[in-house]
Amino acid sequence: MAEVTRDHLADILEEIALLLELKGENPFKIRAYRNGAEIIRSFDGDIVARATDGELTGIKGIGEALQQKLHELAISGKLAFHQALRDEFPEGIFELLQLQGLGPKKVRALYDKLDISSLGGLRRACEAGEVGSLSGFGKKTEEKILNSIDAHERFAGYYLLADVAPDAERILSILREHPEASRVEIAGSYRRGKETLHDLDFLVATTNPNALTTFFTQIPGILEVIAQGQTKASVRLENGLQCDLRAISNSEWPFALMYFTGSKEHNVELRSRALKQGLTLNEYHLRPVEDSGRADPTPELHEEEDVYRELGLQFIDPSIRENRGEFEIAAQGEVPRLVEQENLRGTFHNHTTESDGRSTLSEMANAARELGLSYLGISDHSKSSFQANGLSEERLLKQVADIRAMNATLEDLDLYAGNEVDILRDGSLDFDNEILAQLDYVVASVHASFNLSEKEMTDRLIKAMENPHVSMLGHPSGRLLLRREAYAVNHEKIIDCASATGTVIELNCSAKRMDMDWRWWKRARDKGVICSVNPDAHHVDGFQNLHFGIRVARKGWLRREDILNCRSSQEISEWMQTPKEERV
Repeated sequence: MAEVTRDHLADILEEIALLLELKGENPFKIRAYRNGAEIIRSFDGDIVARATDGELTGIKGIGEALQQKLHELAISGKLAFHQALRDEFPEGIFELLQLQGLGPKKVRALYDKLDISSLGGLRRACEAGEVGSLSGFGKKTEEKILNSIDAHERFAGYYLLADVAPDAERILSILREHPEASRVEIAGSYRRGKETLHDLDFLVATTNPNALTTFFTQIPGILEVIAQGQTKASVRLENGLQCDLRAISNSEWPFALMYFTGSKEHNVELRSRALKQGLTLNEYHLRPVEDSGRADPTPELHEEEDVYRELGLQFIDPSIRENRGEFEIAAQGEVPRLVEQENLRGTFHNHTTESDGRSTLSEMANAARELGLSYLGISDHSKSSFQANGLSEERLLKQVADIRAMNATLEDLDLYAGNEVDILRDGSLDFDNEILAQLDYVVASVHASFNLSEKEMTDRLIKAMENPHVSMLGHPSGRLLLRREAYAVNHEKIIDCASATGTVIELNCSAKRMDMDWRWWKRARDKGVICSVNPDAHHVDGFQNLHFGIRVARKGWLRREDILNCRSSQEISEWMQTPKEERV
């Protein structure tokens, strides 16, 4: 049995709620399971141990029936009640629930009225016009479902960077403990900080490769062994993620690490540059081309830096190995010093229980202090985001007063009162300027009307950015990784407007967003646009998003000086007090 975790308990409760909703059960019963899942995720203590020992009594929101189910789950990893619910529906119906915009009620209607229980069946029914004719659907819904199916199929087999990180680091740690492993690293897209990944590539230097490939296939959490040989092995984890291991010698290490880190485009250019110098480069060595008359490179090539230096290049950080200008600056010795995790001093764009967050203001402040942050900005949703319990003017002003009152009691943390204000369809804002002027900063974001043309959406964002009270543009493309495509927007014009107006653009580092995309940050940086690495934290655990945000910021060529929340407390205080037009 795989290890039972807090997330496993919560995930099962959430799926039970979903299944009960499919069945059309009592909404109060459904809500009890959803609330239970939230309590499990946010409980301050070892909830798994308490569930295992049957010691959940007294936890508000966890009644006797739920206590018994959690006890069963914690002990066995399974729950008979949950399995019985799943058995009531065909397996394929769960894939339908993953489609953007298709909730349990619609899935149940499709199942009951058209006997649809698979993606293929749903596609065929949509293409035949059968779905559009159903009550509550219509032709537009049918078109949206087809688009969702297309997106789902494009994203199949990919995983979010933050989601694979626990497995990646766990396996890395286990491999490093093996006595026959002298060097171990994760290569591929993970090392380059890509926001989504298809698989994980592990590299190990050893004199006993067979021992390592055998050991690799026996690591806990493996669903199946795909292949195993003397120097290679592939496994699939219980979450479906494929992991590959390649065992090499110490002398091959720098070449193999470069090769398997990639990207493909970077490697092609690297090999091309080697050939121009009379050298051949592959995953095993760097040698003179036969009959080139070129002398052997120095044998002291133990690290990647040595190989780059041999080719006349400054070391290129894995984050920017995408053949997007890195070779030109490396040849000139001008590779930037990229931002580091320890450069962060604070964070903005964070939510509390006042809107759709799951931690109170006090809990968020204490968590920020424990992380050693110097300042914390709170930006709950505005009134138009009714689905997120957005704040009215009265509630917002009360929250501002509460934040300032708490700030007066803190010596080691500066609290700032902001708001994530909805950008309405016409580019106006959810609060008028009189209200916005009372805030320390404003994050302006789109949360509705995604289907505008590129020009309409771009004009909408630009109008908002031109407002003197808008400090930051939130998640500029609105994308949800592996779920929803970005809406149409002209990034060049958005970046130019940010540069002209002194508007900060956020790198929203929620695992599902990573927005603005890393491919645009170098252009923004060169235009003088400032980035704020924002976790969009809805719970104290959300501050961990900052780790992945820094990885993506590095991928976007960002330096410490390019990021707002790498500034000191004094610098942030001065920035907050400086009129926007003077920040340009």
